[in-house]
Amino acid sequence: MKITDDILNLAITTSIEAGKEILKIYNREGLHTELKDDKSPLTEADIASNRVILNGLQSSPFPIINEEIKNEDYTSRKKWDLCWVVDPLDGTKEFIKRNGEFTVNIALCKNGNPIFGVIYVPVTRELYYGIVSDNKSFKTKLNTDHTAKKGFFEVNDEIEPSSDNSDKIRVVGSRSHMNEDTQAFIDNLEKSYKEVEIVSKGSSLKFCMVAEGIADVYPRYAPTMEWDTAAGHAICSAVGLKVTSNETDEELKYNKENLLNPYFLVAK
Repeated sequence: MKITDDILNLAITTSIEAGKEILKIYNREGLHTELKDDKSPLTEADIASNRVILNGLQSSPFPIINEEIKNEDYTSRKKWDLCWVVDPLDGTKEFIKRNGEFTVNIALCKNGNPIFGVIYVPVTRELYYGIVSDNKSFKTKLNTDHTAKKGFFEVNDEIEPSSDNSDKIRVVGSRSHMNEDTQAFIDNLEKSYKEVEIVSKGSSLKFCMVAEGIADVYPRYAPTMEWDTAAGHAICSAVGLKVTSNETDEELKYNKENLLNPYFLVAK
């Protein structure tokens, strides 16, 4: 099935509407939080965003893999050639901390590979999106009413990774997940570069930083699920970056039987 402009625009507008719903709760006094079965936090904003996304994407012909729903068994999912992979609120811990570094992630995957991704940052109104087949990713800053001044897919909004620098490398890390493996990776880089700079950021924004050249590499030595990475993977792939599994040395795959990702590296 051809992926039409209507499908791409549906994902974009749905992510924005979900972000607006999240902000209604983010800007309120008081925040109700509970724990899911895996002890990760769940807020009213996760639920509200999820509702918007499910309503928005139901007009598309593709099924959904989603953090906040009971996903279908693999015996059914393995027959899907196209599917959405969605995180209604990526960076719930960042949301609770109120640092603004949380996102809405929507990706479209084909035969296990991300082909289009959208990441919306509600607080800053920054919208990242990429089409892998076109080899293009974009960053569009929306107006205060969450509309695009000139529309989407504008040439002036295109982003690209940084050029190689033999003296300095910038490593993007997580505000919530810095561990011994990540430190060992950084220590190893110090043997090859005069300067290794650590750039901290939460949620899927770490992918965006590499895609737009603010950082050079993103090592992930902590658990993630498919919905955490699919949109960012698409945005990075569209600008020529690789999202490589530490287990297989191949690109991450989606709609697997086990939706848990292996550790991975984002780099050229």
